[in-house]
Amino acid sequence: MSDSGALRFTVLGPLRFWRGDVELDAGPRQQRCLLMLLLAAADQPLGMGELAELIWEADPPTSAVNIIHKYVGALRRLFEPGLRSRDPGSYLLRHGSGYLLTTGSATVDLLVFRRRLAEAKACAGAGAWEQALGHYTAALRLVRGPAGGAVADSARAAAVFAGLDGQFFDATVAATEIAVKRGQPSEVLSALRLAATMDPLHEPVHAGLVTALAAAGQQAEALDAYRTIRERLSGELGIDPGSALREAQRRVLIPAPAVAQAEAPQPAQLPPDLALFTGRSAELAMLTGLVGGRRHSPLVVAMDGMGGVGKSTLAVHFAHQVSAAFPDGRLHLDLHGDRDEPETAGEALRSLLYALGVHAADVPDSVDARKGMYRSLTAAKRILVLLDNARDPAQVRPLLPNSPESTVLVTSRRPLLGLAAFDGAHLVHVDLPGLPEARELLDRRLAALPNRPVGGAADEMIELCGRLPLALAIVGARLAVRRHLSPDIVAAELRDGAHRLEALSAGAGEHDPRASFAWSYRQLSTGAARLFRFLSVALPAGVRLTACASLAGQDAARTRLELAELVEAALVTEHDDGRFTSHVLVRAYAQELFETTEPAAERSAALCRLLEFYLHSSYRAHVLVTPYRNPQPAPPMPGVVADEPASYDEAFAWFDARRTVLKEAVRVAADPRSGIRPWQLAIAMQQYLHGFGYFHDWEEVTRTALDAARRDGDEAGEGHALRSLAGARCYTGNYDDALEMLTAAQRIFERRDMCLEQALVHTNLQWVHQELDRHDEALAHGERALERYRALGDRQAVAKGLTFNGRSLTRLGRLAESSLALDEALGIHRHFDEPRMLVLEGATRRAVAANLAESGRMDDAVRELDRAADAAREHLPEKVDTLCELAELLITMGETERGRTVVHRIRSALAEFQDGGPESLRIRFTRIEERLEGGSCRRGGRSSPSMALWRPDSPVTLA
Repeated sequence: MSDSGALRFTVLGPLRFWRGDVELDAGPRQQRCLLMLLLAAADQPLGMGELAELIWEADPPTSAVNIIHKYVGALRRLFEPGLRSRDPGSYLLRHGSGYLLTTGSATVDLLVFRRRLAEAKACAGAGAWEQALGHYTAALRLVRGPAGGAVADSARAAAVFAGLDGQFFDATVAATEIAVKRGQPSEVLSALRLAATMDPLHEPVHAGLVTALAAAGQQAEALDAYRTIRERLSGELGIDPGSALREAQRRVLIPAPAVAQAEAPQPAQLPPDLALFTGRSAELAMLTGLVGGRRHSPLVVAMDGMGGVGKSTLAVHFAHQVSAAFPDGRLHLDLHGDRDEPETAGEALRSLLYALGVHAADVPDSVDARKGMYRSLTAAKRILVLLDNARDPAQVRPLLPNSPESTVLVTSRRPLLGLAAFDGAHLVHVDLPGLPEARELLDRRLAALPNRPVGGAADEMIELCGRLPLALAIVGARLAVRRHLSPDIVAAELRDGAHRLEALSAGAGEHDPRASFAWSYRQLSTGAARLFRFLSVALPAGVRLTACASLAGQDAARTRLELAELVEAALVTEHDDGRFTSHVLVRAYAQELFETTEPAAERSAALCRLLEFYLHSSYRAHVLVTPYRNPQPAPPMPGVVADEPASYDEAFAWFDARRTVLKEAVRVAADPRSGIRPWQLAIAMQQYLHGFGYFHDWEEVTRTALDAARRDGDEAGEGHALRSLAGARCYTGNYDDALEMLTAAQRIFERRDMCLEQALVHTNLQWVHQELDRHDEALAHGERALERYRALGDRQAVAKGLTFNGRSLTRLGRLAESSLALDEALGIHRHFDEPRMLVLEGATRRAVAANLAESGRMDDAVRELDRAADAAREHLPEKVDTLCELAELLITMGETERGRTVVHRIRSALAEFQDGGPESLRIRFTRIEERLEGGSCRRGGRSSPSMALWRPDSPVTLA
């Protein structure tokens, strides 16, 4: 990377930037807009969805994400010319789905401006007016014109840049008040004239200009400035000057006599604290730390969370806890952001001015004048403002007081990212309470109820409510008021998914979960609203982007933007692993909408698309992890775009991240209305479930698939499910069940003339008979399997058959024949350099080791087992089997210390099994430990090379 100079940016006027002494071109208009937005939010991340909306508003192109990535790449190379492709560099960093511009050593005039303002306000709060004015004027000199130089194409981006101009206007008005009082009006005249030019209708700015000109002895110019703004207001807006401008004119004409200022009221408007409040200790501690840690600068805390989670209750409770720290007043205002017509800035300011003692007749007419009066009245006061139910940052911004000792608490459904990025707010996400807190919440509401639910019954009720405090409060109120109502009846109502929200109704006109979710839903765009309804089909474990796109039958780029909107609306939660989930009650609401809005055919198609996505994605992962392909499913329906893992490791990782949802998909696919054959999905998962030791999951999904195949008369599916289930039963030690199932599967495959499947069943039967020490029968099945593999021309299957036959021949003492078979198998392996073949090669080397040990070549056998263990990779059963054979062989040879080392490896591998591992492996390991500790090997010397003490018990199955 090359660095030819520090970066310097100016945004308080036309966007310009320099690297060292060289000014650079920031590129095309939209690229300049992106840079301006990132600089305006310097050191704060902006999500990809938010950036797209800021640049293109409601109609971003389908390639919006790619365009933003391209602009970011171009900017990175401008910042650091020697940057390698895809290197993020030092300034523009990825953050989640979006970007963060970290200023580091760069200079940004906006950040300097904000630091100067903070210093000015701190000095004003301490009564150091001269220093305050000095900091103000230093900040104002940085501004050269409208922020960004008009690079915005969307109203949202324009609003962001206008907000920067608004900071300049507010600072100018505040500086003017100090300058006039100190008899130094000329200090602010340049800034006032610039501000008046930038916003010809900004009444507080023009009032300040009139006042400062008069204070500087320029009465004629002051009156001319008043006439100009009066005529402009009348001509363009059809209104008269507000009270602030009229007062400025009056002071020019008739200097006001000094009067004693009336004692300001001390408003105490907080709603009553909730007597039953409980929990939220972590959130309260965080809020307490923020309030206690502020240092001569205003504090804004914006709390967000889904409807009904208890944001307002928490905010009110905390406000009461700290109210003594704000002796100049505690203001409260419900902004009604959850209504179709939220409180306007003008009406909100009117309410706040009334609370601060302003008479109705004295409230200015314009919003800007009201804002100026509000900030003047709150200057240098220790005041707490609680703004409840805010819709967006623009609704909150005019209501922020002008005092370094103030604290503002805001609650909102959506994260107010703009308030954090451009106003320094601290964001606090209010999540669902944990189970212990939810128990305490319900218990406090039902303390006097003799038949209140306890223990497991209470926990079930809490989880049926999704631990949502609003839902728990309604359930508690119903049980407390209607004492004849049994908790069992309420729980039964909540279990009924189709009518769950009815059980949580609070009555007409009252706030309940359905009403809360409905408001959030009404704010969505048409596309996001449709996706929200369709997400009710998604399985409870969650859905990732590509699955969601197939579910909705649309492209991933559009889906990504709509998901971002749903996350911002607190209707969907995005998890670190890429899953999107909905709260159980939100899902219930989405399902209500889905069933009443979408035609039956579309509802059925959505579920089918989702299941086909999982089926085809699983199949594509399956072919990467096993040499044997299951029957390929029919082509997917339109709108389904399956995931395509690119490698063996990616395929296993794909399965591992989706195990729970795939199990659920098999269960849902078993419904005959789904249109999916669940056995195809179940057997696609087999190699993963087997390799990672999920034997109970393996059995569960194949039993579900088997039942569905039998019900539907799908004989081929029944055969595949029987063969897979036999493997799961074998691994749990149920060999008789396995033989019965394999025999039934073989009959089906023979009737249907399915040659490969017949061969695979013979190999499975060979494995079971080997486990039961029936080696003649095992070899007979192996020879029939090998004959079919050769006839099919499947060399990988031939290698597998030779491996199993080689093991059987060794156990029968036919070592020369065994060597020939195993040498041929190894020769085949050398032609297949694929990760999925490594496990099978490891099995072959295990068989070679058994042959070598039986021949007395113990050291060679150890080397082959070492290689086999390496080849096993992440396939746990094969890995543990191989290590057990190695440990047994080392113990037999008297290699105690080396045996102990291998035992440690076995113990670690067994701990990786999700179901504890097969009982046969655990018993085998226990016996190895007993042999190692019990001295059944000759310590200090080598035993005779007899196989009597070493018999490999568990050949691998890879079918």
